Amino acid sequence: MKLAGQVAVVIGAGRGIGRAIAGALGREGAAVVLAARSGPELHGVVREIEQAGGRALAVPTDVRQEGSVEALARRALAEWRQVDILVNAAGVATFAPVTDSKLDDWDQMLAVNLRGAVLCCRAVLPAMIGRRRGTIINVGSVVTSRSLLGSAAYTASKYGLLGFSRVLAEEMRPHGVRVGVISAGATDTPLWDAMPGAPARERMLRADQVAEAALLMAGLGPNATLEEVTLLPAGGIL
Repeated sequence: MKLAGQVAVVIGAGRGIGRAIAGALGREGAAVVLAARSGPELHGVVREIEQAGGRALAVPTDVRQEGSVEALARRALAEWRQVDILVNAAGVATFAPVTDSKLDDWDQMLAVNLRGAVLCCRAVLPAMIGRRRGTIINVGSVVTSRSLLGSAAYTASKYGLLGFSRVLAEEMRPHGVRVGVISAGATDTPLWDAMPGAPARERMLRADQVAEAALLMAGLGPNATLEEVTLLPAGGIL
């Protein structure tokens, strides 16, 4: 198992891409701390990981609240004394033309998709820097390279995440901490439920395919780093 002896914190682990990544990390031997707002969903993921022979801990967390994120980091360190991998996969999306979009929706997407990821990184970085090792994986989106009508707020949050990740990668390089972004194309998750005229689900990526890319990033030897991956459905849709 590539990740035996490592501890991973997965944000947004209750469903979709985060859930798939959490399961994949657990199967590769990592102890997984699962974070999301929904406790019942997290406990279901804990059962799945434990039934597969892994170790997991559910910590309900609201990434919009700094105190909640700091409590998550403290719980992970109290339980397993280290954090080797952080995956920021929490995300929300509301789609509308700019002229019809609501500022509350903008605030919500920026709070979860960007600020939440920043808070989570800041919470675990002291532990990673102290051990001079760690991998941060931020789940971005292909909207940073292709335009999707009605997604201005979501796109702004993901551009922010990409830019933040690039700067953080440079700042952490001397400390032995790797930072990477998976720019995922259309993936069959509940996020698309709110998108009118969404592509056919059967043409989308599967969440477990995004998890494979995350495993590649997390499982590289310490002398290599994979900082940006663009993963698209083979059929050519977003």
